Amino acid sequence: MRAPVSDLPLVLENVSLQADATAILNSLNLAIAPGAPTLIVGPNGSGKTSLLRLCMGLATPTSGRITWGGRSDPTPTRRAFVFQRPVMLRRTAAANVTYALSQAGAPRAGRAGRAADLLERVGLADLASRPARLLSGGEQQRLALARALARDPEILLLDEPTANLDPAATRAVEEIVLSAAQSGIKIVMASHDLGQVRRLAGEVVFLARGTLCERAATADFLDHPSTSEARAFLRGDLVI
Repeated sequence: MRAPVSDLPLVLENVSLQADATAILNSLNLAIAPGAPTLIVGPNGSGKTSLLRLCMGLATPTSGRITWGGRSDPTPTRRAFVFQRPVMLRRTAAANVTYALSQAGAPRAGRAGRAADLLERVGLADLASRPARLLSGGEQQRLALARALARDPEILLLDEPTANLDPAATRAVEEIVLSAAQSGIKIVMASHDLGQVRRLAGEVVFLARGTLCERAATADFLDHPSTSEARAFLRGDLVI
């Protein structure tokens, strides 16, 4: 029997990204393997979102090479992406998940039951029939996670998913993310919240000015950063 296709390891080799004359990412080398969550941190404009988009295959590098499980085809085989501000379909919460299942190729006969299971997993079972656009911001983000999980991803990429949420909604999202990580899904997540980094991350990738300045285990990065840029960032100084 043929082994299932894998998108891991995800490897970026000497990857740069430019927009016109502006350098967004510079000669970045990074390998992402199975394991604890990888959190990407850095000041605004450091390239965190662009890095995630490259990892998903939503952007093409100006130079360099990206491979997923040794393959260079950017088609997302076992990857899913959750945006900071998810777009909800003009449908119920359940129908949003059912649509995601149809896009993922799930058998039609089992979609309703699978959608119900996913809504239960993210704590929205009681809101299955509510229009998705009438959900609160935190509920919409949990629904976005349910849609992403409908793809049965091996890699889940998240772009600051709690940036606009209150503490209770943030906790609910973090619990879903941790549960996904514990189930074996590789989490790659951008965050601006150092408390969140301490709560979730197994390792930290630190970007500044489009350059990968530091990669370290979470405690090492937070307590003993090795670069001047990281030390300044952790002090709350502006890194320009």
